[in-house]
Amino acid sequence: MSGQVAVLGAGSWGTAFAKILADAGRDVTIWARRQPIAEVIRTERRNPEYLPGVVLPQRVTGTGDAVEAIKGAEMVVLAVPSQTLRGNLAEWVGHLHPEATLVSLMKGIELGTTKRMSEVIVETAGVAADRVVVVSGPNLAPEIAAEQPAATVVACTDSERATLVQRSITTPYFRPYTNDDVIGCELGGAVKNVIALAYGIATAMGFGHNTRAMLVTRGLAETARLGVALGADPLTFAGLAGMGDLVASCSSPSARNRTFGEHLGRGATLEEARVATRQTAEGVKSALAIRDLARAHGVEMPITEQVELVCHEGVDPRRAVQALMSRTTKPE
Repeated sequence: MSGQVAVLGAGSWGTAFAKILADAGRDVTIWARRQPIAEVIRTERRNPEYLPGVVLPQRVTGTGDAVEAIKGAEMVVLAVPSQTLRGNLAEWVGHLHPEATLVSLMKGIELGTTKRMSEVIVETAGVAADRVVVVSGPNLAPEIAAEQPAATVVACTDSERATLVQRSITTPYFRPYTNDDVIGCELGGAVKNVIALAYGIATAMGFGHNTRAMLVTRGLAETARLGVALGADPLTFAGLAGMGDLVASCSSPSARNRTFGEHLGRGATLEEARVATRQTAEGVKSALAIRDLARAHGVEMPITEQVELVCHEGVDPRRAVQALMSRTTKPE
């Protein structure tokens, strides 16, 4: 695959992904919603608000004009907050190259529709599912931007397209694996945000490693239950897009959902946690959508249920813990 790449979204992961693409030999234009960020990327090849200290390669430029970024791009990488995808893409779809590969970096479930991000892309852009590629895994942007060794999963129903994207993001520090289980990869990435919120809450409340291990393993179990109900391969959840992403998001103090959860665990309101973290914690809104998706398919997701109650219904985290521990015990 050759030619121009557009990265729509100049947050930490979108910017880091642009760096990966450039280091792999691609010319990349990042679209930033805020013109000052676009200008700094274009003139100084930096994004100090999201990746301070990182100098972007010469092949990366920035723009505040999404149409300019998209024009002629053979690959369009979508890296906007998940709940804004549909509205943004509806504005951009008329400017997409007719054969462009659409790459989703987003890890969320849409409120109201309970659709995965690839489903929103297919529906809004009017493209076939095999044109959409999902990138998921333990993708902590600051570590990857610092070129620490990392791996990810490139998922698509079209194996050839997945391989083309894989080649476009392979660098000495970033190793992508291909997979055809789009459902499993997307669910792993979305639900881990909710579990990371729970992990952060538990950490701030002073709970130790037993509690945290319980949240990771039982969180993975409920993720897999939902995935199987939706047709995912259960083995996906044992890999990078499942356990790998979950462990990274829970264990890293820099992971935004864990950090957001820590504020909640210390008694902050939702708004106070938003102000303190200054970045989108996808798990907050996705908790509602994932809860609704699970209920629609008759899947029990007790950790997700309690996170939703804490985030959106003002339940005290201590009561949420009590509710989890008092549930009827079932076979492991």
